Amino acid sequence: VQLQASGGGLVRAGGSLRLSCAASGRTFSNYDMGWFRQVPGKEREFVAVISGGGSTTLYAVSVKGRFTISRTNAKNTVMLQMNSLKPEDTAVYYCAAKRFWGSVSSNYDQTTYDYWGQGTLVTVSS
Repeated sequence: VQLQASGGGLVRAGGSLRLSCAASGRTFSNYDMGWFRQVPGKEREFVAVISGGGSTTLYAVSVKGRFTISRTNAKNTVMLQMNSLKPEDTAVYYCAAKRFWGSVSSNYDQTTYDYWGQGTLVTVSS
């Protein structure tokens, strides 16, 4: 699976951005899709994940209620709508794909994801 993330940019605190991740190479609906983010010098952290059919989602506590993950399997695309952005949301955002949902806790673990996109930078100014 090849993943291409886009949609990052510079936004003021309180603003919104919509990230997209386009997938190719395999049957997209067979993969659960996640978003992670990383600040230089820190570990990559989980943001959100959506199941292959789109019926189940999980969010990090820090973004729940502000971010929404969704997918359009017909277009092989997963999106991350980010509202009420805060300076602490500044990071490089990565999309990732995993073949099996597994345990709930496994979805927070980046090592359980099989494929990764190249990342897109989100900068939130105060």
